[in-house]
Amino acid sequence: MKTNFIKYGAFIAAIVFTTAASAQKKPATKKAHVSYGYSNMYSSDNGDGKERVRTEENGKEYELTMQNGKLTELYVDGEKIPESKFGDYADFIARMKEQIKRDKIQAKKDQEQALRDQAQARRDQEQAKRDQEQARRDQAQAGKDQEQAKRDQEQASRDQEQASRDQEQAKREQEQAVKEQASAKLDQEQASRDQEQARRDQEQAVRDQEQAKRDQEQARRDQIQAKKDQELMKQLISDLVKDGIVADEKGLHELTISTDGMKVNGKQMSADVYSKYKSKYARFSGSSIRYHNEGNSRGISINRTDN
Repeated sequence: MKTNFIKYGAFIAAIVFTTAASAQKKPATKKAHVSYGYSNMYSSDNGDGKERVRTEENGKEYELTMQNGKLTELYVDGEKIPESKFGDYADFIARMKEQIKRDKIQAKKDQEQALRDQAQARRDQEQAKRDQEQARRDQAQAGKDQEQAKRDQEQASRDQEQASRDQEQAKREQEQAVKEQASAKLDQEQASRDQEQARRDQEQAVRDQEQAKRDQEQARRDQIQAKKDQELMKQLISDLVKDGIVADEKGLHELTISTDGMKVNGKQMSADVYSKYKSKYARFSGSSIRYHNEGNSRGISINRTDN
């Protein structure tokens, strides 16, 4: 027969196992530590509804045996109390029953909360895609911890003394779980920040793509305009040759048409010439145009100064 011992006082429940023989006599375990003036330790034999409760209150040690919620035995400081005097301890017994009920309810809530936390952790793992590798390591570690807890539980069933050491181990593991929960929360927050950054990066990438498309279109228009400017420049040089301003194309070294007038090879042209070329080549009137043909170097430089 398997007997479960649960200790309360610091609001931590630990389940351990012992043999059927230990359920028939007063356990030779160490007294439970007193917190806030009382502590409880009780055991229940699975299947028969029997519970044994050991507690210390106001300097006295009590041991109760209950069958399906009814008190059947009561010891105070090791002395058995006759059933006829159970009424003298009615308030104490009622408090104990209520305390055990609250402790069981709290233990169940803690277990349900642990299951909810585990489900939330899985959802967090799915959400934190960028931390997937870290989550796998955490999951592997959690598996090791779970396997260790299983081995501890099996060891506790073989030896009641080992249960005390397992209880201490459980406390350390709980502290580690709190640390891991805090770490998981930080990972989740980081994943949220990473997701937000990814969204901003994606939006920026869309903007960059749109800008690149506009730049490409602008480059195409600039290329078309440059070709038109070349043709227009050839026409302008042809007019300079026709008007006798330069002897031929090689004779033109520098040309400027602006709001201040027109210069050819550094020479200021007359108002009539300026008016004619400014009107015909209005596109260049706000630009500095330089045509150079020196030795093996030939080229046209158009520096736009207008809008």
